[in-house]
Amino acid sequence: MSTGTESTSNEQFLKRINRIELPERIVELVNEYESLCGERDRFLWQWIYSLFPAFTLSSVDSEHREHVRTQKMVLTMFVTVLDDLVENHNDRETFEQARRLVQDPDSVDRSRVAVSDEYFDFIERLWYSFEDGLEDAPRREEFVDVFDYDCRQTLNAMDYSAVVNDNPDIANLGGAKHYDAHNMVMFPYADVDLMYSSEFEIADFGTVRDLLWDLQEMARIGNWLTTWEREIAEGDYSAGIVVLALQEGIVTPAELTAAESEDAAVIQRIRDADIERLFRDRWTERYRAVREREFDTESVDLDELVDGMETVFQYHEASRGHK
Repeated sequence: MSTGTESTSNEQFLKRINRIELPERIVELVNEYESLCGERDRFLWQWIYSLFPAFTLSSVDSEHREHVRTQKMVLTMFVTVLDDLVENHNDRETFEQARRLVQDPDSVDRSRVAVSDEYFDFIERLWYSFEDGLEDAPRREEFVDVFDYDCRQTLNAMDYSAVVNDNPDIANLGGAKHYDAHNMVMFPYADVDLMYSSEFEIADFGTVRDLLWDLQEMARIGNWLTTWEREIAEGDYSAGIVVLALQEGIVTPAELTAAESEDAAVIQRIRDADIERLFRDRWTERYRAVREREFDTESVDLDELVDGMETVFQYHEASRGHK
């Protein structure tokens, strides 16, 4: 249970998020999303847009910061729409064609798409809007291969979740940590930052990516803690809290499948097992470890990036039940 201070803090975060004004380019895409899909409340887009400055690399040139923020917002919308296809609708056919936009756009077969033409047109528009927005990136060519690879890992994370949801008996915490965490898009976000970082030294790249592994896990834990109850009702069992409950025999795959209408008894059993505490402890452990780490990077402030992850976690906590 939250203390009064935490509750007040959460209210302040929520007010701050609700006051966020999205840029015109994003508003147009959100309006189109709401007319075609409408699954996610506008709060989600305001939430992530308000958070981007907290975990944007300090190396991003000041004149490009707002554009980078918008670019990452468009990428987030694309990833979210694909994620919902897989996790909410079990629409593997459309997902397989949509992922080709990233990997091999000439191979997209519209005849195999299960959604309406307008819906898939919107998915294409999101991806091409993002791609077009990278044309002015000063270091695009230098980082685009790594970005493409990292995007494929995000898509593989969605694919992994789909397999787990269809086969909950295979759920395991190792898989959730190694595969599902890529759904946080931390690596592609950083790649976009670096495309607009004129003073970034390539010698620092390995150190940045090493840190991102820890930060990505921390971001995923924050997401798991605040969305797992809703996801059970949607037939999504890939959240670490649920995976551990399966591994420990607290719930069975059959019980979860029957709980898609938000079975209160199953959810309460997981709550009573205090699994959330284990993940909060893990987040704290990772945070302390990265805070104590000494970084030798000269062209980017990684301590600042670590500080931003505390803000990310606070925003996750405040948004519970809202996204």
